[in-house]
Amino acid sequence: MPYRIEYDPKTWDHFSALTARERTTLLDVVDRQLLHEPTQPTRNRKLLRANPVAPWELRIGELRVYYEVSEGIVTVRAIGVKRRDRVFIGKEEIEL
Repeated sequence: MPYRIEYDPKTWDHFSALTARERTTLLDVVDRQLLHEPTQPTRNRKLLRANPVAPWELRIGELRVYYEVSEGIVTVRAIGVKRRDRVFIGKEEIEL
């Protein structure tokens, strides 16, 4: 059974910090990677230590998708860009 993918309303602000190509790639990969078995760790999908953003991370090149899963629904909580050892969500740097 496929999961339903929802985006937190604040993630739409995070999209504005991305280029059109990054947005297209992100939406395509999220649909492919998180529609089935979003809680199965893979090379690009991992469970994070406790943090204020979300329990799961999906890596798409430099892009990071932070999400949580409950009752058949994948909720994307934040979209960020990783540059070296720093992560930016929207225009803000965050500590994970």
